[in-house]
Amino acid sequence: MTTATGRTGTEQSLGNRLRATSKVLPEHARAHNRSLVLQHLFHQGPTSRADLARATALTRVTISDLVSVLIGEGLVEELGTRPGQRVGKPAILVGMRTDSYQIVAVDLTDDAQMRGAVLSLTGQVVVRRSLAIDGRTGEELVDLLTRFVRRLVAAASQPVIGVGIGSPGVIDMAGRVVEAPNRRWFDVPLAALLSERLGLPVHVANDANTAALGEFTYGGASSGLIVITIGEGVGAGIVADGVRVHGHGDAAGELGHVTVVDDGELCACGRSGCLETVLSVPALRRAVADKDPDAADAALASVGRLLGVTLAPVVSALNLSEVLLSGPRDLLDGTLRETALQTLRERTMPAINAGLHLRMATLDEDVVLAGAAVLVLSAQLGVS
Repeated sequence: MTTATGRTGTEQSLGNRLRATSKVLPEHARAHNRSLVLQHLFHQGPTSRADLARATALTRVTISDLVSVLIGEGLVEELGTRPGQRVGKPAILVGMRTDSYQIVAVDLTDDAQMRGAVLSLTGQVVVRRSLAIDGRTGEELVDLLTRFVRRLVAAASQPVIGVGIGSPGVIDMAGRVVEAPNRRWFDVPLAALLSERLGLPVHVANDANTAALGEFTYGGASSGLIVITIGEGVGAGIVADGVRVHGHGDAAGELGHVTVVDDGELCACGRSGCLETVLSVPALRRAVADKDPDAADAALASVGRLLGVTLAPVVSALNLSEVLLSGPRDLLDGTLRETALQTLRERTMPAINAGLHLRMATLDEDVVLAGAAVLVLSAQLGVS
């Protein structure tokens, strides 16, 4: 399948370092400038070459050369003059061909089924599919995933620039699953395996981190946010200053296994009293089962307070402006959310909590699929 760009691994990692650790080569600068142009066109829409030069602080000669290359690659096209322009030489607008390429995205959050979609570059779902997992784990699950992605690629109506996958577990920046116990994946180079089998660039990241990317790029979230994903387990993805936080061992956001209850219930991780034992969907369902409305609200408020206590040091340390909850609205969007926000405000400084928002995620069940598409956009085109 034709890809829209031939970026190297070195180019894909641009922007992930705080300072240079090796000589900066000319191709690094070209990749950076290319990303600036595509990022502007993606978010701001059709723009003249002169306006691109002003917006990116690149010279007009550099912009002209870059636009010519991008037109040759089929990523950008000329769209004619700006409507209503009357004075001076007409400026020709250029824009990204966002409908001419597609992305395949897969969400592995659910233990029972894998969900997938073909999306446009702007995140619009073109084709949607799901497939029962039927208890498969380990290598069998990798084989099933391979077949599923092949079907999605075959369903695409435009060239696919890459595949993005959001999966539970600790996953490093190369798309290697360090550990995903529920999937029986340990030290599995998932991205490399799938890329070799499919002949396409494949990018894999933790599902909660992927959700954070989806909300940041497509959901209108701020540049400082944490997304708490609540389902069979609890995960978190963090974006700080517009950059996804990876952490020392690529395990940033593992809040579900922070101990919040002394002598609490046994967790799947082997410890007791983890946040997941009270905030996961099964735990919340049990907490409100057979209770009258007042008692159910009291149970949800108790969990909301534990969530607020857990989040307060994270929000303070990173000075985040938004906390987003992704999960069932009937359990989360009410007493639990309100109590968590109140607790956050009680336990943080005014300078931190002024303007702090705790709300439901915008993208709902498609948040991981959207984020998986962003993995591909970022790696292949430098757009996020």
